[in-house]
Amino acid sequence: MSDLIVHRIRSDAEAVAVAQQLAADFAREAGLRDAERRLPWDELARFSASGLGGITVPREFGGAGVSYRTLAQVFRILNAADSSLGQIPQNHYAVLEVFRHHGSPEQQARVFAEVLAGKRLGNAGPEKGKTSLLQPGTRLQRGDDGQLRLSGQRYYSTGALFADWIPTRAQDEQGRVVQVLVPRHAEGVQVVDDWSAFGQRTTASGSVQFEQVPVDESLIVPVWQLADTPGLTGPVSQLLQAAIDAGIAEAALADALDFVRQHARPWVDANVGRASDDPHLIHIVGRLQIELDAALEVLDQAAHTLDRLAAAPVTAASSAEASIAVAHAKVLTTEAALRNAERLFELAGSSATRARHQLDRHWRNARVHTLHDPVRWKYHAIGNYVLNGVFPARHQWN
Repeated sequence: MSDLIVHRIRSDAEAVAVAQQLAADFAREAGLRDAERRLPWDELARFSASGLGGITVPREFGGAGVSYRTLAQVFRILNAADSSLGQIPQNHYAVLEVFRHHGSPEQQARVFAEVLAGKRLGNAGPEKGKTSLLQPGTRLQRGDDGQLRLSGQRYYSTGALFADWIPTRAQDEQGRVVQVLVPRHAEGVQVVDDWSAFGQRTTASGSVQFEQVPVDESLIVPVWQLADTPGLTGPVSQLLQAAIDAGIAEAALADALDFVRQHARPWVDANVGRASDDPHLIHIVGRLQIELDAALEVLDQAAHTLDRLAAAPVTAASSAEASIAVAHAKVLTTEAALRNAERLFELAGSSATRARHQLDRHWRNARVHTLHDPVRWKYHAIGNYVLNGVFPARHQWN
């Protein structure tokens, strides 16, 4: 990627326009990429060259410093085109948010410059098994030569295969959780493309193995401090997850409407010439559109809330308000994605199930991605906040 020429996006409006242009192209072969599990190397190169990867870099470091509303809109646009491809940069932006608010000035200058040059940040996600997500078994240990090294095995590593840098959580020498950033091709780093889920098939969210990987100590962020420090990193991460689901919901409904107009035939008892004149289908479409509009509006309101709260020092109360606002959006976008992807077939009829139409990917993608974090806990967080005034715990899933 050293020879990559990267466009520098300067405004929120330009970020949205670039996302729309890329999305129009990405959507054309989204079904084929899913069916063939064709990994989106070329598409990600175009994403990097477009400058979208640097839109959240603060303006004082040369980025566009776009609003959270714009970030959510950009993400929704990309994911409506192809949610597998669109999900890949999620950790890129989430990690940038950590550096933006908790990195040292030296760390920020270095990481932001890399990103503006087109470098991508991936992720080495949670470990397999039943242990807590907040207590990683991946560890940093110092050798006799004084060099700090990283060892462990991670999974759900969306973006790692395509990344230039891989962030991961690990326990430091004192047993505290830190974020470590290592080069994708560093000695001892192995990315395994063993992602086999039936949905989000081209995210390559498989395994990453670290075996005595030398670590640059200047790129370690003490994220263990975040539990005691109010912030917006968790809500921003969740906002992006909600935007992914919103994009899936939009795409599923759009494809359902197109299929009904172009291919579906009316049921014999409807006594109409076109499926689009079936009163029952019209009713279902009306309800799905209302529910989608509500989900998109709440997503936009949640992003607006983050922008408002970010304009002042973040307190425990405002951090909780942000988490609850995004939880509302996460609930509604999850339900819209699952409902629209399922009702697509009821609207379109049995012919829509043919493999050549590739419409099943919407349900598969919605079902897999919405399992990222359980919505039942969003209901609990909202209810406990409203009823008992209890602030949600601070972590990347809130």
